[in-house]
Amino acid sequence: MEQQIQLNDHNKQEYPPMHTCEHIVNRTMMNLFGCGRSVSAHIERKKSKLDYALETAPTEEDVKRLEEAVNAVIAQGLDVTTEFITQEEAQGRFDLKRLPEDVSETVRIVKVGNYDECLCLGTHVKNTSEVGTFKVISHDWNEEAKRWRMRFKLQ
Repeated sequence: MEQQIQLNDHNKQEYPPMHTCEHIVNRTMMNLFGCGRSVSAHIERKKSKLDYALETAPTEEDVKRLEEAVNAVIAQGLDVTTEFITQEEAQGRFDLKRLPEDVSETVRIVKVGNYDECLCLGTHVKNTSEVGTFKVISHDWNEEAKRWRMRFKLQ
């Protein structure tokens, strides 16, 4: 007898290329700057923004390195796949603090090739070749909050 997977409802309808790009940007930020995933995200079709908790503001050279690294991952044509596991299996593998209180026992993992994996209910492309070219269009630094906000688009 096959078990039916029960997930929470997802209240957003993301633009799949931009949402997949968000995952790639998050992993790239973690790799380049040793930070966590974005602390705040606003993902839209035309342009999106992500906020990161960092110790210092990225330089213009850092921003260029980020763009190059994200676009190199996109260009690999990585498959985007999903996996379903229990919350218990997810412990130690993922940060569960951001899950809603009433989250289902089963959680969904979105994987971008072997590059990134995270808990997510959103919509994604099937392959990174569908994303386009990542471009940071502006960014600013809040010294008091130690927060870097980046706005980006896909071309």
